[in-house]
Order: sequence, then C-alpha cells, then structure tokens
Amino acid sequence: MTEIADPPRARRPVVTSLEVLCALLVVAAVFQQQLSSMLNVPALRTGSTVFVAVCVQAMPFLVLGVLVSGLIAAFVPPEALRRLLPANSAAAVPVAGIVGVALPGCECASVPVARRLMQQGVAPAAALAFLLAAPAVNPIVLVSTAVAFPAEPRMVLARFLGSLLTACVMGWLWARLGSAEWLAERALSRIEAHQAPGSSRWVVFAESARHDLVEAGGFLVLGGLTSAVFNVVVPAEWLESLGGQPIVGVLVMAVLAVVLALCSEADAFVVASMPGLPLVPKLVFLVVGPAVDLKLIALQSGAFGRRFTVRFAPATFMVAIGCAVGVGAVLLGGS
Repeated sequence: MTEIADPPRARRPVVTSLEVLCALLVVAAVFQQQLSSMLNVPALRTGSTVFVAVCVQAMPFLVLGVLVSGLIAAFVPPEALRRLLPANSAAAVPVAGIVGVALPGCECASVPVARRLMQQGVAPAAALAFLLAAPAVNPIVLVSTAVAFPAEPRMVLARFLGSLLTACVMGWLWARLGSAEWLAERALSRIEAHQAPGSSRWVVFAESARHDLVEAGGFLVLGGLTSAVFNVVVPAEWLESLGGQPIVGVLVMAVLAVVLALCSEADAFVVASMPGLPLVPKLVFLVVGPAVDLKLIALQSGAFGRRFTVRFAPATFMVAIGCAVGVGAVLLGGS
C-alpha cells in the first residue's frame, strides 16, 4: 500500500529586525511633524540628550574593546596569555591590574576583553582585576582627571591608587571566595576555532568582534536609557545641600556614579563642576563609576550572567567606596 506523503507546509513569513527598523523609519518620515510636536517636551529633550551622550561617549570604546577581543580570539594563543601572568591567581591579580594601564578605553571596552581572557584560560580573578583596572588607570583617564582638577594634582594619584586597589581587592576576593558556577557558560567556554587547520584567523576575528558588538551594544542601550531617566527625574539642586555632610556626600556620590553611568574619560569634568563638594566625595565618584555603574552592570550581566552580576556588583560597590575613602583620607587629608 502506497503511503501518501504529507503536503509541504507553507513557510510562515519571518519579520526580521531590519524590516522592523525600515518600517519605523518610514513611519517617522511620514509623521515627522506630528512626532516633533508630540516629543517637543523639555523633559524628553533632556532625557534624549543624556541618552545620546552616554551612547556616543561609550560606543567608540566599546568598538575598541570588541576589536581587541576579536584580535585576542584570533591571533593570541592561550599559552601566550598564560605565560604572561603568574600561575598563582593571587600573584596574577596585581599584574593584571597594571596591564590595564595599556588599554585606553572605558568600562564598555574592558568587559568583552575580560570575557575573552577567561575564554583563553586566564584565571577569572586576574581577568576581573583587569576589567576593573583598565577603565580607571589608563593614561587617557588620568590625563583627563589632571585637566579637570588643575589645582589638585593629588586627585590624579588618588584616583589611580584607589581604582587599582579596588581592582586588586576584588580580584583577591574572587580568588578566595569566587566560584566558577556563578559565571555563565559562555563566559568560560574556550575559543578554539582559530586553531583549527586551514581556518582563517581574520574570519574568526570578524565573527568574534561582530558577535560581541551586537551583544554588548544592546546592554549599552539599556544602561543609557536608565541613566537618561534618572537625569530627568533628579533635579540638579539636590546636590547643593551635600557640602556640609561628608558621610552623606560620600554615599550620595557613590550612588550617583552608579546611576549616571558616565564614561570614565568624561566623568572627571562632570564631578569637577559640582560646587560645594569636598574632594573625598568627588574621589568616591571617580573610583566607583568606572568599577560599577548601570551600563557596566548591564554589560556584565550579558557577558557573565546574572548569577555573577548580583554578587559581583554589590561587592565591588562596597569595596570601591572603602578604597576611595581610605586613599582620600591619606592623600587628600580628608578634605
């Protein structure tokens, strides 16, 4: 008896993100005047300006980070990275922190590079120390801090030491208390494609960079939106009452550094323009911001998983405050 084959099923049309983008652009072009009048609200203008500023500041360094990440995946063998750092995790942490001086990027650039280092066999404690140190101790950030505080050269050294100490303490804490189970599988899976016979290193570089850019870019947009909302909701006059309350000022500036999510190359100019604040709360802002902010939390969640982020971000926040206050008390005289 001959079996009757099932008729072929019609393929359902699939709407891609490109088609959605094209449709939105057409709608925006057709209803341009109506949309302009609807969105011509001061709060929306301020929020959109902050959102664009955060994304525009961070995107070049995010691109730099994914390019470095792709180069590591395609051209740097795991043996070379493992030989560069000491075998002992505790000894590798400060070395990785000093290596962060060589990467002139912000926290957006350090996340994909740190994940790639883990995938290449570098100890997570050392990779995390690099992640925290690179955005805060590189020459561009230190020069921008010196320009923003021309009358306070001690602020440059204080920021360098406070940020490097934060990175080392968090690396040592991870080496002692951290667990690989807290990291998402994608953060530890080895990258071996560039070692396959006949494979093109440039193809691996392009694919790795493209994947990291698309993934990290989405989380960057999420962090930028959150920062824009906060800037609209909280009035600027709220900071003027913190001058005579150093403890409250430290806590407020730490929280403010998290929610504003400024690029580490620009945050010194922002905090230097805040009147009435002592130097120590300003230093807390500069140390906490590159270590833990909203867009960095979002990027870490995408790169390492939520289980990692809910543990690492609060611990980093507390350690950064403690290191900044301690260094500030010594170098800035508690001012």
